[in-house]
Amino acid sequence: MTLYPSSLGYRFPAEWEPHRATWLSWPHKEASWPGKIQAIYPVYAAFIRILSLGEQVCINVNSPQMQREAEAWIARSGADLSRVEFFLFPTDDAWCRDHGPAFLVNPHAAIPKVIIDWGFNAWGNKYPPYTLDDQIPSRIGKWLGIPVYHPGIIMEGGSVDFNGAGTLITTTSCLLHPNRNPGLSQREIEDFLHQYYGVDQILWLGDGIAGDDTDGHIDDLTRFVGTDTVVTVVERDRSDENYKPLQQNLSFLKKIRLPGGRQLEIVELPMPAPLFWEGMRLPASYANFYIANEAVVVPTFRDEPRDRKALEVLGQCFKDRKVIGLDGFDLVWGLGTFHCLSQQEPL
Repeated sequence: MTLYPSSLGYRFPAEWEPHRATWLSWPHKEASWPGKIQAIYPVYAAFIRILSLGEQVCINVNSPQMQREAEAWIARSGADLSRVEFFLFPTDDAWCRDHGPAFLVNPHAAIPKVIIDWGFNAWGNKYPPYTLDDQIPSRIGKWLGIPVYHPGIIMEGGSVDFNGAGTLITTTSCLLHPNRNPGLSQREIEDFLHQYYGVDQILWLGDGIAGDDTDGHIDDLTRFVGTDTVVTVVERDRSDENYKPLQQNLSFLKKIRLPGGRQLEIVELPMPAPLFWEGMRLPASYANFYIANEAVVVPTFRDEPRDRKALEVLGQCFKDRKVIGLDGFDLVWGLGTFHCLSQQEPL
């Protein structure tokens, strides 16, 4: 009989539960930010400074030289470098949400924390090479000295979101896309989610936002902000290509019932004005916030009225933390912002 993490009492905590650390992979792939990679370092360092106020920051780097460059940027931001730790774990790209470790916890187990090392294929083999990225969870697990499980299928951290009480939300457009696990049915993928994430209920939404090269990650769309509460992005302009799919997702969320018949509380979050790069729609979304111990870091897009509204909405959702807007205008040229770049390690 196979002993899965779920059968051993492990679960994936909600992001707002206490962290030991946040894991990052230092950005270095110029093709991800064509002509702009130098522009992202000040805001990336500011992100690290905010994280370090409440938790350790662990950063994967490719070389000692990259570490020295990173330290210089971080020191310039005013961060406390004693709260920042570097690891010579080389990566292909910076998107640690997707290639980083998925940490599960069981405080009653002899080993209270384990890692799930899902397979990673760069969002359907879109951006090879990705061999180094695919090794990151196991390398971190070996360094921490904790067990690492290998389900043997493709899964990205940005494709799933959790309420910490047994419910996971995802999208059919991503998890059922044939470029991930073409031999698996929806039921078989659900079995993996139950067994390895320790969840009881799986909620499926439809399509993600326009410009999302991940085929519809949930972390640009709908996020848990409480056990029974989600924020979901909504487009008000009927002529925008996001209008219809976001309305469909909103309609589905209104029909959902949680265990025990509880209704899901839904908080609507605006979309920023459309952003384009060389005619291509960028996946700018306020839903790509990251919940740290001391703060919620929200990408803003130099769209003052909508930026302000998004921060107000999220401020009402997180009254126990400071909600901080940080400029994501240049970051989103890489097709992701703060949540895509980070992966939490729970206590």
